[in-house]
Amino acid sequence: MINTLEKLNLAEKKAAQLFQEIEKRSIIKAGITEKQINTHVFELAEELFGIKKYWHKRIVRAGENTLHPYDENPPDLTVKEDDIVFLDFGPILEEWEADYGRTYVLGHDRTKKRLADDSERLWYIAQKYALENPGITGSQLYQYCTDLAKDAGWEFGGPIAGHLIGHFPHEQLDGEEKTNYIHPENHIPLNQLDQSGNPRHWIIEIHLVDRDKKIGSFFEQLAM
Repeated sequence: MINTLEKLNLAEKKAAQLFQEIEKRSIIKAGITEKQINTHVFELAEELFGIKKYWHKRIVRAGENTLHPYDENPPDLTVKEDDIVFLDFGPILEEWEADYGRTYVLGHDRTKKRLADDSERLWYIAQKYALENPGITGSQLYQYCTDLAKDAGWEFGGPIAGHLIGHFPHEQLDGEEKTNYIHPENHIPLNQLDQSGNPRHWIIEIHLVDRDKKIGSFFEQLAM
């Protein structure tokens, strides 16, 4: 019998290794465009793990583009000195999906560093809350994440706070798209079983923004 959570954890472990190698090779640096970073990461993923497929578009956002949620397609920017950059990649490893997002700060700007650190810190608070309240709905968890952001002095930047993850392609429910997401209109408990009677597994994502300073941060990984 397939242990879905074990497979998802293995896929995420490789995604984490990919991101560690991105840092090691200093792929994110000033003077390079978002598109160039995207290409370098794609080539690195293929080199390390033979990854050629991604279940969603690959996201690299720098500077003002870090304000934009997933669905938008802002113009390609060049990374600047002391910039903030986030990556959101969804590689498929042996037909299992991963989804991994991290934020990087070039330089020593304290606000950018606090923003980046908070996206990770709040992620772990949200995960703890979700695990302690297994019957929580998508709308309730979304509201909790937006409240966390506000209490920390930021705005929550995304229309969702996460989504289903699984074997590619993960379960789609006809006519009920919102139930695939940690979304304000998802009133179904996240621990509800799938159509085959199996547990569903979720990604939590935290996207924080400071609209006055025109910067954002992002942290995402498997939660449950």
